[in-house]
Amino acid sequence: MKPLDALLDLLFPPRCVFCRKRLGTQGICPECEARLPRCGAVRSGGEFFSAAAAPLYYEGAVRAAVLRYKFKNRRGYAKTFSHLMASCAGEELAGQFDLIAWVPVSRRRLRKRGFDQSELLARGVAEQLGMELTPALRKRRHTGANSALEGREARAANVLGAFEARGPGLVRGRRVLLVDDIYTTGATLSECARVLLMAGAEDVVCLTLACARRVNKKEK
Repeated sequence: MKPLDALLDLLFPPRCVFCRKRLGTQGICPECEARLPRCGAVRSGGEFFSAAAAPLYYEGAVRAAVLRYKFKNRRGYAKTFSHLMASCAGEELAGQFDLIAWVPVSRRRLRKRGFDQSELLARGVAEQLGMELTPALRKRRHTGANSALEGREARAANVLGAFEARGPGLVRGRRVLLVDDIYTTGATLSECARVLLMAGAEDVVCLTLACARRVNKKEK
């Protein structure tokens, strides 16, 4: 272990990302591992993507951990989260993609937060799967948080035209795994998938860390 890592462990002992119990290494304690709200396949198809999956439901300790990750600068959680996501992708979406991209935040949000939470997750997933990570999208304008809006129509209107493809040929003829943190209505994922398809992607499948309980594999 590097001296700096050892000092950080002494000052900030590794804890379970969900219940905050002290651990020997950063990750998930056995109790949380056993009772996490597991999800899996979310939808067999969407408006512009062909499938979506998430390892967890967005509730209880999962929701609290995601909020700490995004708003309390717990970016170290990304390693544990991306491991769960990579396992889910292998189980639910295997063979359906050949590059990985992510839903980017706006420059304003990046300056305020200091990191792009979905990019960190996508990098971890790509590392776990040994696959290519491509910065395929850019957020061209800042939007208010979709979480503050009710209903899919309002959320879809909020993000319409907010994203653009970064460059010609990045996704042309490729099958894209699009990574984000939370699936609530699928409005943001659908808009990003639409842009990727217009840029020439052959297909888009989606992977998030967590999914709202009301969005499930029975929804068509």
